Amino acid sequence: MTRQRPVIAVVDDDPRILESLEDLLESAGYAACGFSSAQLLLVNGLAGVDVLITDIGMPGMDGFELRDLVRKTRPDLPVFLITGRHEIADQSRVQGISGFFRKPFDSHALLAAIGEALPESRTGG
Repeated sequence: MTRQRPVIAVVDDDPRILESLEDLLESAGYAACGFSSAQLLLVNGLAGVDVLITDIGMPGMDGFELRDLVRKTRPDLPVFLITGRHEIADQSRVQGISGFFRKPFDSHALLAAIGEALPESRTGG
C-alpha cells in the first residue's frame, strides 16, 4: 500500500509558526508532521519524510546542524530553511538546501518550492 500524500516534517521552536505551517501544508494536501525541536524529529526518525522544513535559530541543535545531519543519512531529502533573523550572512552556510525563506514568508512561494522539490511520482505528476 502506498501513501497518497507526501509527508512534510516541520521543525520550529515557535508553536505559532509550527501550527501555522502545519495548517498551510495540510490545506495544500500534504501530510504535515510538526516537531518543536530537531532532537524530537531525530527521535521519531526521517523514514517516510519527503521534505524537511526547519527553522534556523533554535535552542539545542539549530537548523544548520540539523541540515548537516540529515545530509549524512538522507542526502536527497529536500531541506528548506526558514528564519526570522539574519543568520544567512555567510552564503556558504546555505549550500545544500532546497530553499531559504525569511519570516514572514510568502506561503504561495513556499508551496511552489515544495512542489518543485518533490519527485513527480510523489506529487501525482
